[in-house]
Amino acid sequence: MNTMTTKPPTEEASPLLPSSPQSPLLGDHVSFSPPHPGPSSPLPTAAEQRNLKRGLGQRHLSMLGIAGAIGTGLFLGLGIAVQRAGPLGALLAYATVSLVVCAVQLALGEAAALFPVTGAFVRHAETLVDPALGFAVGWNLVYGSALSVPSEIAAICVLMEFWTDVNPTVFIICFILLTAIIGFAFIRVFGEIEYVFALLKIMLVVFLVILGLVIDFGGIPGTDPLWFKYWHHPGPFVEYIAAGNLGRFLGYWRVMTGAVFSFAGVESIAMAAAETQNPSKAIPAACKRVFVRIVVFYMLAILVVGMLVASDDPRLSASEGSVAQSPFVIAASAAGLPAVPSIVNAVVITSAWSASNQSLLSGTRVLYGLALKGQAPRIFLRTTSWGTPYMCVLLFVGVMLLSFMSLSSGAFTVFWWLVELTAAGVLVSWSVILLNHVRLRLAMEAQGIPAARLPWHNSWTPYSSVAALGMCILILLTSGFSVFTKGNWNTSDFVSSYLDIPIVVSAYFFYKYVKKTRIVPLDKIPLHDAFDLAEQQDRLIIEQE
Repeated sequence: MNTMTTKPPTEEASPLLPSSPQSPLLGDHVSFSPPHPGPSSPLPTAAEQRNLKRGLGQRHLSMLGIAGAIGTGLFLGLGIAVQRAGPLGALLAYATVSLVVCAVQLALGEAAALFPVTGAFVRHAETLVDPALGFAVGWNLVYGSALSVPSEIAAICVLMEFWTDVNPTVFIICFILLTAIIGFAFIRVFGEIEYVFALLKIMLVVFLVILGLVIDFGGIPGTDPLWFKYWHHPGPFVEYIAAGNLGRFLGYWRVMTGAVFSFAGVESIAMAAAETQNPSKAIPAACKRVFVRIVVFYMLAILVVGMLVASDDPRLSASEGSVAQSPFVIAASAAGLPAVPSIVNAVVITSAWSASNQSLLSGTRVLYGLALKGQAPRIFLRTTSWGTPYMCVLLFVGVMLLSFMSLSSGAFTVFWWLVELTAAGVLVSWSVILLNHVRLRLAMEAQGIPAARLPWHNSWTPYSSVAALGMCILILLTSGFSVFTKGNWNTSDFVSSYLDIPIVVSAYFFYKYVKKTRIVPLDKIPLHDAFDLAEQQDRLIIEQE
């Protein structure tokens, strides 16, 4: 294997423009030689040395965000949401989270267009907030992504049991090999595969929504129309823990905390920014399109599901991860359409595999970004001749072997417990994205830089980011609220809901203590260099076109 080892810049690298006329945002092979020391939080685009290659286009990014967010949570999990909160409670919960997702996407788009670097918001945090925050959230994301890959492979084995009783070892080996091959391939191969997966998901969602409406309106011969009868009985809301309005609100809040994880993956759209063609234009466009498509799909799907199944239907409590749990399958079976379960199962399997591929991409690129900053061993800087950080991929392939733990019931329990420890990581990542954006806008104001100089901006984002950040923190702190109510204590639920918080905080203060970092003053964030560099790239793009 033809490889090349890069040398990470020092912690004190200067946030200067590249000495070479080759653009660090456009070139396939770029290296920088900062000539003199600068502030402790260098401009990421100017301090980065890399051998990654740009193979992702705007269409890949758009589909990448969709592929990550449309998964088993939509096909299998919406029924659980209706069961817990009722059709209207679930709809309101997903609508609330959709607004948060909108704010996250807009914030990420503005920051990533200005700083299109490997690792996206993890690297942004170093420059805009504190290098220690980048270290803490980066390793947290690497850990979560590394465990997500074998968990998705294990889920595939469960789904395959719908068709066959072949030894699961066969499927584990096959999907480890397939995922590893995609991980080592050129980034464009990954982009094309995820593009196909995303199209399959979109087509299935459209098919299921149309099928659900046909069933609901009585379009299947021999079936009566349903309309909104389940909104009247058992009712639009389901009470949880308490009675009356408080119980209905708690049901809504319980689903909202779960809805966050259904949208997990939208934040990974900019993880491969350094491997994206014209990222200052492609990333914002992808962020806008992904948000619209995801929200429309989820909102339509949850509305249809609430019309198809009753919140007290016992079939919604089928074993977790089984296609029999899908409300679409329940409705199709009742309408006498036996082929639908197999169709749904097939696409859910591709969804799980797509999720494992995306976790591999996100985790390896963040690990590579950490290595660039000296926050991970330098061995992870090694790349193939076609620009893949192969040592990062090798580490993740090794972690994939944990999927064999699913063959033992006791080991499987421990394995899923480890996975659940990272569940709160989604909210941590969203909070960092929003905090980065708030700091970016405050620093621009402190340095007298108008918003119009941003490669992409929206007038309401300074307000939406603050509101969404507050909501993310509130959801994070209350995600395990049920364990604090009388008679509902569960140690496993408490640990999975809250352990990630002290892990991230401990990593943050550990790095601050070791490296003596400090929160970067707003007037010291190197924004003028960043804007000069971004404008330089725009001129180069115009000249090349």
